[in-house]
Amino acid sequence: MNAMTTKTLDPADDVNIETEEFRSSRLHVVIPKAERLAGPVFILPSVLALLFLSIFPLVTSLYISLARFDIAPGGFKLTFIGLDNYKKLFVGSEGTHFLGKFAPGTPFTWIVFGGVMVVLAIFLARYVLREKVSMGGLIGRVLLTVGLGALTWMLVHTLWNGGRLGTISVTLVYVFVGIFFQYFLGLGLAMLTVQRLAGRRFFRVVFLLPMMITPVGVAYMFRMLTDTSKGPFTPIWQALGLVDFSWVNNAWGARTAILIADVWQWTPFMFIVLVAALESQSTEPLEAAMVDGANPWQTFWHITWPAILPVSMTLILIRLIEAFKTVDLPNVMTNGGPGTATQSLTMHAFINWRALDLGGSAAVAYMLLFLVTFFGMIFVNLIRQRAVETL
Repeated sequence: MNAMTTKTLDPADDVNIETEEFRSSRLHVVIPKAERLAGPVFILPSVLALLFLSIFPLVTSLYISLARFDIAPGGFKLTFIGLDNYKKLFVGSEGTHFLGKFAPGTPFTWIVFGGVMVVLAIFLARYVLREKVSMGGLIGRVLLTVGLGALTWMLVHTLWNGGRLGTISVTLVYVFVGIFFQYFLGLGLAMLTVQRLAGRRFFRVVFLLPMMITPVGVAYMFRMLTDTSKGPFTPIWQALGLVDFSWVNNAWGARTAILIADVWQWTPFMFIVLVAALESQSTEPLEAAMVDGANPWQTFWHITWPAILPVSMTLILIRLIEAFKTVDLPNVMTNGGPGTATQSLTMHAFINWRALDLGGSAAVAYMLLFLVTFFGMIFVNLIRQRAVETL
């Protein structure tokens, strides 16, 4: 009986055979050079247009902020002066205009400043004591702590005890006070109009009307409304004994008028986005909460609020960036007055530009860019941290 030899096949051999067959049968496609260059050639005009419209003006304005603009025979000349325009904003002739007039510290101001610094120190210490600490994260948090500490010191020494706000502080008031009221008023109106109430569609249209008016139109309208001598509300002011009162003669009165106009104009933007977020919310969790006996506040806090939080953060970030560029309302309503009490950073840059101080105007614009970037990065990090916690 002849011995029969058997060979055990390894599955890996089949794979190798199939791989070799595939390699041998694979076609080597050669793409023509013209087709390989088609993509970059078609994209190049867009890239160049983007560089020309964004990067080039950014670099040019940076150089202007480091130079002095002078009228010369037949044109103008730019003389490089380094950081003198920025120095003028902090310790020079523009110091009180940009930073404000600092008042002596009081026990209250030092308590507020100390409390904020303690919170910032705890925030920094919690990160340092974590297991994973990166150099970039540490540097970013140190800069955040220093920046917020400096802004807090500036605010507490210009808000009280005879101090005067500068354009940077006025801008921060416009941004954060305005966004606070805009968001919560928009959220309240959105919560009302998603209920099964009669006429809710009509009021949705009415609430959107302020957003359809140009900022200059809104400014002129509120300029008339706040005129106690000949405005449409004159009978009301007379009944209240405020005929001799003028909003624009008082610094905080003028700022309040601008804030009211800003809230009236931008609340519809918050409202319409939040309505869309509320209506796109899943109904199953709401029905389950109703079955479990949750009251309306518990349902909102534990179900509705977490559901609309991502949309809310993005909405606030968009409005935050836009609010830093406020210029129409203070320019038309108060012309920046009384004095410089209602001037924003954008208006400060515009006034310097109108006075042909192009270097000073560019320096103010770059400080505004740094400020927007600073708060934008803070908010983006908050969004990312919230997203990580949610996941």
